[in-house]
Amino acid sequence: MSGAFTMLTATAAALLTIAVAAVRTPGVARVFLLTQVVYWSLSYLARPIVLVWVQPEPGFGDNVADPRLAGIGYDHGIETVMAPVVVGLWVYAALAVAYALWVRHRGKSRSPDLAPAAALVPTLAAVFVLGMIGRFAALATGSAGSAGDVDSSNPVLSGVATLAAVGAIGLIVYYRSADRMRTIAVIGGLLLVQLQWTVAVESKSPIMGAALALAVRFALDGWTRRRVLGVVGLSIVAVGGFGWLQSIKLSEGAVAATVAADAQYPAVIQPFMSILRRFDLLAAATDAYYMGGRPWLSTGEVLQYTLQSLVPAQLLGVEKFHSGTAWADEVRGSSVDMTRVSVSLAEGNINEGYVLGGYAGVVMAVTSTFGLLLFACWALRARQVVFVALGLTVIGAPVLFERGVLGSAEVLGKSLQIAVAIWIVDMTVREFRQRSVGRSALAIRPRFDAPTGTGTGGLR
Repeated sequence: MSGAFTMLTATAAALLTIAVAAVRTPGVARVFLLTQVVYWSLSYLARPIVLVWVQPEPGFGDNVADPRLAGIGYDHGIETVMAPVVVGLWVYAALAVAYALWVRHRGKSRSPDLAPAAALVPTLAAVFVLGMIGRFAALATGSAGSAGDVDSSNPVLSGVATLAAVGAIGLIVYYRSADRMRTIAVIGGLLLVQLQWTVAVESKSPIMGAALALAVRFALDGWTRRRVLGVVGLSIVAVGGFGWLQSIKLSEGAVAATVAADAQYPAVIQPFMSILRRFDLLAAATDAYYMGGRPWLSTGEVLQYTLQSLVPAQLLGVEKFHSGTAWADEVRGSSVDMTRVSVSLAEGNINEGYVLGGYAGVVMAVTSTFGLLLFACWALRARQVVFVALGLTVIGAPVLFERGVLGSAEVLGKSLQIAVAIWIVDMTVREFRQRSVGRSALAIRPRFDAPTGTGTGGLR
């Protein structure tokens, strides 16, 4: 029995344990945990299985066949780089099981509020409209950006455009109508908008966030057989169409290179190669192994950068630390020539923790991720719109799946700014609604014609 097989078996067992714990956990936490299982299965299970099975030769246009792993042998390479991943997944599985047992010991939790405030849905609608205006402006000015971009060419438009994602996710989760067909039309339209934006920016995050929001909605309403089948069907369609979406904006040369790279893989897995390319946390685990224990950031630097991430750059006065860019330049750059590549990478919580603090760092990192998951579950049923907004941004950003402590802090820093903007919109919507109610009350108030109290509509 090879070492790679042992590691992959341990990985599968840990992911299965998390899935079982998720099934026994009620509410939104179940959705988040199961999504993590799917995400990490593609990154840490499906991709290494393909590498060990096929033993592909690295070549142009193929980022699945890692030349570093091929150089030391895929069997030995997978066995080595997956060791911290196995530890991290089993620690996370222990946390998930402990939480499931705690929830069951407390008894069935109360059903979360579907609409934390009366003005929430109008606020989210206004936020969505503002965000769509920002998206159209970004497309018109050529500053929409794409996946992996280091900096936005127009941070203001980028921030406004982000409101569209939060608004769409929020409406998918909270919009309710007595007319069932209207509800289906609204949610279907929002899913289509997010799908189109996924194609426009060449990023999987918009449509993944929308799909996760739909699952969260079902978790709030209660699962039925029809809803389960709907989510499974949507997932199958997404998997089948993922390669097509990725190829829409590729040049003919890039498509030809991709087809040539896929030719060395068995025909049965070729339709799924585009998915394996996008779920690339195994590459980050390989980055961590090739650091060879060399220091990256000190504990003081981690704390400093984490706190700075929560402060707006305009108030901070200095350029913020970007963990994805630093990972590409300094961590992956230690074993791969990145001198001509400028990109922001997903480091993953386990891999970042291992580079920063070894196995103790892995435990800290996965515990932080689990704490963020619990916070998002609480925020989505809070009464204050600021906390609801933070919970929605966690759905829209892949912090629970592919970012570490530093990356999560960066996303939360941006989320705080978005939450403040949504709070301002919420106050405006509330004021408008109050004035509308006031005008309606004046319109129907009885009008008296005489001091005696007699008149049109008056009491006699």
